[in-house]
Amino acid sequence: MSDGLSHAILAELGRARRSDDSLAITGSDDPILITPWRVGHAGAAALGAVGLAVSDLWRLKTGRSQAVAIDRAAATASLRSNTYVLQNGQKPVSWDALAGHYPTRDGRVMFLHTNHPHHRAGALRIAGAAAETREALAATVARWDGLAIERAIADGGCVGGLVRSRDEWNAHPHGRAVAELPLIDIVRIGEAPPCDLPPGPRPLSGVRALDLTRVLAGPTSGRVLAENGADVLHVAAPHLPYQTEILMDTGHGKRCAWVDLTRPSGVETMAALLKDADIFTQGYRPGAVAARGFSPERVAALRPGIVCVDICAYGHAGPWADRRGFDSIVQNVTGLSTVQGSLDKPRNLPVQALDYIAGYLGALGAMVGLARRVEQGGSWLVRVSLVQVAHWLADLGTVEASKGLAELPESDLARWLMESDGPFGHLRHLKPVVQLSETPPRFAKPPEPLGTSPARWA
Repeated sequence: MSDGLSHAILAELGRARRSDDSLAITGSDDPILITPWRVGHAGAAALGAVGLAVSDLWRLKTGRSQAVAIDRAAATASLRSNTYVLQNGQKPVSWDALAGHYPTRDGRVMFLHTNHPHHRAGALRIAGAAAETREALAATVARWDGLAIERAIADGGCVGGLVRSRDEWNAHPHGRAVAELPLIDIVRIGEAPPCDLPPGPRPLSGVRALDLTRVLAGPTSGRVLAENGADVLHVAAPHLPYQTEILMDTGHGKRCAWVDLTRPSGVETMAALLKDADIFTQGYRPGAVAARGFSPERVAALRPGIVCVDICAYGHAGPWADRRGFDSIVQNVTGLSTVQGSLDKPRNLPVQALDYIAGYLGALGAMVGLARRVEQGGSWLVRVSLVQVAHWLADLGTVEASKGLAELPESDLARWLMESDGPFGHLRHLKPVVQLSETPPRFAKPPEPLGTSPARWA
């Protein structure tokens, strides 16, 4: 059952089951959607662990635990929540026309991600396409061997991956390296005295979280913190590409500011923000933010007692640790897409389970770190990656996909959706899935565009 899996996730972080834990996971079991992977089970388990971590913080503040409830189908919907967003009645999110699967000369299939303009331009240039059309790109990819174009795309700083079977991935050097890693881990990186949580009416009231992330996994982590009361400041740089429409899914409850780490003034601003932060979540490749002067150890020296959360594509160990990647890429290289379809005709899952679950786990780790700070003191580093989630999902086994639904019933969606008005106009979007008996998660404000707020704490 998912509740047992929630406790297993927490056990990896050293949190034992408590006698007063109250977690109820209800609703249909997998397959909920048409996929052999147990995404409902996995999503509900991750969110159940999040709910128990929120309850732990509430207990530390008040002496009282909370009952946690998760609807498994709602948890499944949350793994594709960006697809349910409507902006003034229209869907804002769309994939670039060039993104997708391309056959190679040696009978393999390459998946290219082109949603960011520089990745799109790079894929066309590296492949040698004669025109910016899907047909031209397909013709040029078909002249490459699979491993060669995968290597060229990675070496060129672009994003793509060769479709593999599960067996091929498990034998791959990086697949073997990831198999040695836990789903999520937390390590002590500095000393600091114990300190209580800030006072306030919500579990994370007064907690300051600096959110230096992009796309889905990292921003989702910040959204979970915001819906439980944290002051989340999402920072981005004007020169970096960003799918702004995704903010309508992940930006609820946050403020958004510009901080450019390529400028000395931006580095100074970041350091000042971190000195007053409780949580620092970054979603870039291992070493990228450290190269700007903000490694976890450096951040812990700036702000003893901080909880650092690192979320990346391929994990912190193994030959691909510094490789760029997104959910769709990791699905294909790890063999999830071949089980969803076949090796000849791979299909991506109907949900972005790796992104959203990694986001939930990042928030979970941040809250476990805060609890440790209360009870033990110290500064903490939490690490999670999309590929570690892929391995965990695969380890849960498969079900008969044909028994699932192509889409969740409108009657169910109506119960899980809400509407809000703000800088992006009138939005329809999913409510928080985790239900808590005393402090129901909620969004204190609608999402705002990047750079709307000043780079300072509220």
